[in-house]
Amino acid sequence: MIPVIRKLLVLLVLLTPIVATAQGNLEINTPAISALKNTMQARHSQLAPHYASGAVGVARDGSIAMRDANAVPLAQRQAVTGLVAAENSDRAGLYREIARANGHPEWEAEVRNTFAQRWADKAQAGWYVQNASGQWVQK
Repeated sequence: MIPVIRKLLVLLVLLTPIVATAQGNLEINTPAISALKNTMQARHSQLAPHYASGAVGVARDGSIAMRDANAVPLAQRQAVTGLVAAENSDRAGLYREIARANGHPEWEAEVRNTFAQRWADKAQAGWYVQNASGQWVQK
């Protein structure tokens, strides 16, 4: 009986990180997370027209991408490219900070994947999202 219990305890210890990851607090808030969210929210009003035009899309990796540069007037492309880069930098920071705030920086990839699905789910009708095979589809 003892060897069976020992095996169960070893299995429990091995599976603990997997269970803990699933129970991580994605809504956790720290000053760094709050600052990132505020910056992203302020930027959203500038990005929204580009999501709507199809120029910018929600990528499958939790970032955003310039999907169709031709949908942006040439005079505005550099500014939109800068917005996309800034948004992606903040998103990467957000994923990193959420993982750290949960005490598990190694969860960053899982946090990113979870948010990637959330962003795609929350995308408005007409916006483009990248599916699992990398194809852009209009929602």
